Amino acid sequence: MKTVLVSAVALIDADGRVLLAQRPSDKSMAGLWEFPGGKIEPGETPEHALIRELQEELGIDTWASCLAPLTFASHSYDSFHLLMPLFACRKWDGIPHPKEGQSLKWVHARDLCDYPMPPADIPLIPILRDWL
Repeated sequence: MKTVLVSAVALIDADGRVLLAQRPSDKSMAGLWEFPGGKIEPGETPEHALIRELQEELGIDTWASCLAPLTFASHSYDSFHLLMPLFACRKWDGIPHPKEGQSLKWVHARDLCDYPMPPADIPLIPILRDWL
């Protein structure tokens, strides 16, 4: 089974809310909510993948020094195994706005379980809730 490396981030605003992005209708797992991020390209570190993805998907800039490793997900789907580090980030430039057709929502950690998420993301909720 192929392992897919993905990097994700919990962007945390001044009110302690976490940004979730809803997967667009033209992608797999459409309609589910997830932490922003994406695939790690060959030669990229997880941090640099996030910096690139945040620029491409949300139009914001951050730096590797602002990405704190928090936890990771390891989950087998039908056709691949996902390995996904989750970082926390409280500092970035710009205002996140959807650039790829996704919906965005700022959510308090205690309410994350109210949003349907991909199976790999669900075990991250209690870790994030306890950390915040």
